[in-house]
Amino acid sequence: MLTDFFYTLRAAKLPVSVKEYLTLLEALKAGVVGPNATLPDGEEASSAYTIDDFYYLSRATLVKDEKHYDKFDRAFAAYFKGVEMVADFSKEIPLEWLRKNLELNLSPEELAKIEKMGWDELMETLKKRLAEQKERHEGGSKWIGTGGTSPFGAYGQNPQGIRIGQAGGRNRSAVKVWDQRAYRDYDDTQELGTRNIKVALRRLRKFAREGHEEELDLDETISKTAANAGYLDIKMRPERHNNVKVLLLMDVGGTMDEHIARVEELFSAAKTEFKHLEFYYFHNCVYDFMWKNNRRRFAEKFPTWDIIRKYNKDYKLIFVGDATMSPYEILQPGGSVEYNNEEPGVEWLQRLTKAFPKFAWINPEPQGVWQYRQSISVIQQIMSQRMFALTLKGLEDAMRLLTK
Repeated sequence: MLTDFFYTLRAAKLPVSVKEYLTLLEALKAGVVGPNATLPDGEEASSAYTIDDFYYLSRATLVKDEKHYDKFDRAFAAYFKGVEMVADFSKEIPLEWLRKNLELNLSPEELAKIEKMGWDELMETLKKRLAEQKERHEGGSKWIGTGGTSPFGAYGQNPQGIRIGQAGGRNRSAVKVWDQRAYRDYDDTQELGTRNIKVALRRLRKFAREGHEEELDLDETISKTAANAGYLDIKMRPERHNNVKVLLLMDVGGTMDEHIARVEELFSAAKTEFKHLEFYYFHNCVYDFMWKNNRRRFAEKFPTWDIIRKYNKDYKLIFVGDATMSPYEILQPGGSVEYNNEEPGVEWLQRLTKAFPKFAWINPEPQGVWQYRQSISVIQQIMSQRMFALTLKGLEDAMRLLTK
């Protein structure tokens, strides 16, 4: 069984070696987890280890770099999906399964009748409901619960609400999300399915001659030596440098999960083509801080003001994101789905575009749906219509704009 698991990890392009696999087997044999495990303060180990115990042990022995954690998680879930439930029939029916069976399928007429609140009214009403409600609720149009039309809760229907206790977005209209989600870093080692992205990005690369004559011009030396009947005539030329500097800001998590593969291809191409590339992550809209590692995004913050001051205006600023969110996240103080931001996202976007005059926004969302997303229209206005689709033509147009 574990041999197949090992090959599953290799198929997922994880750099797992046979030595690491043998280390995992030795750890299991030595009882690192399970009934033989050594616990502090004389605690007794359980009679058998759980799938979670095996997960952490196998990840610790097989994965040597945090950037591969997400690949490991997906491969582990794909291989062991359902194993724990099959092995233990005493377990209760999963709460997640029950929740999703409560999802509503409402008619257009019923959806039209659902009340849509403004921001202030929405937040004030939530405070009142939290103070009044004392028990779990399912269905309905008022209380915080599941499967209803209330603007608060999970797996229900409301055109604009606060999502509480739901794994991910369904209607892309929640104003605030009250469950902390784990985003993953984009993989900059992703192999490209096509060279077209790299070719498109190459339009931005410009080589400038800088410095003193310190590089041998081999072709010219051979030509001049031949013309001089074999007498050596060495020719030098200024060394060539790639002087393009790119600041890449990428939206991650939420609706961007649908575009991971394409954004990873773009990220890989950018890492290859641009020698001077700096990147940061944000979620939905830029606020007062960004991060470089999604697993430590709250522990290792980079203030946006520091980023603006650190890089000069020679940097080309490229945003990558689907711009799909509640308009409150862009225009409203406290509109972030994760924390109460003091200033609206529009203020930070304007500061960034002012600090870096050469900027563009790359949107992986199909261009045909842009007109139906209010937030995309708002971002387009802030970006002075410098939004381009993540297509070959879109990238070429963006790179052409950045070179002007």
